[in-house]
Amino acid sequence: MAGSKFAYVKKFELPDTLLPSTFMVLRLDGHSFHRFSDQHGFVKPNDLRALQLMDHAAKSLMEEYKDIGLAFGESDEYSFLLRKSTALYNRRQAKIVSTLTSLFTSSYVFHWPKYFPDVPLQYPPSFDGRIVLYPSQREVRDYFAWRQADTHINNLYNTAFWALVQQGGQTTTEAHAILRGTVSKDKHEILFSNFEINYDKIDPRYRKGSVFVRVETTPEEPPNELSTNTDAASARPIVSEESRRKEEKKKKKVATQIELLHCDIIRDEFWDKYAHLMRD
Repeated sequence: MAGSKFAYVKKFELPDTLLPSTFMVLRLDGHSFHRFSDQHGFVKPNDLRALQLMDHAAKSLMEEYKDIGLAFGESDEYSFLLRKSTALYNRRQAKIVSTLTSLFTSSYVFHWPKYFPDVPLQYPPSFDGRIVLYPSQREVRDYFAWRQADTHINNLYNTAFWALVQQGGQTTTEAHAILRGTVSKDKHEILFSNFEINYDKIDPRYRKGSVFVRVETTPEEPPNELSTNTDAASARPIVSEESRRKEEKKKKKVATQIELLHCDIIRDEFWDKYAHLMRD
């Protein structure tokens, strides 16, 4: 109906192209996941099954969209860094947010039985998504540092809170009251003195979150298949132009793989090791 009299309605659509030459970060958050986790009996303070399912959905997104080089996840949240030069969906904000959010959500639902084989879904989970643009590497690093610092703050509190409830016999109201006004050192002391829990020994997945990094692989060099002729005068092989172009095209296609880490992404070591994440 492109040529019909009704086509004028397309004029009401607003352009939403994102600024070029900026880093694009997509953040997805579970909608009302406090209720969702209670309804499905998630283990407190951390449910390994739920975190692994989030990781699976995040990896599915990275496998589908090669412009995503880095992802960071904690609890019911995941952030994805796209290349600065990405032209994904012509950088149309609504298209990117809606498509990537829906794929993440459908992957979460599709793979649910693998991680919760004995827990049927009571109702469909949902995620909201947003995109934030950052002009330079500094803001990108600070964004991911902010999310990992938030992971630490939330997990330390939740670990102390649920230790007080599950092992200490406190009510949730009493546990909140005990922790009110405490700083990090106080929570460490509560965990160690009362429950012999050394927080620094807890699985780094819980303390530091999940980090997916796209890295280049180094496959074996295939045999040279360039089409050649021999120059009778010099006895040197002459490579045809067509074969040369094909070979150069092959070299431009860099094979990558996605690695899952549970490491510090605030200090320089991570960004020095994976410096390619900031390059186009």
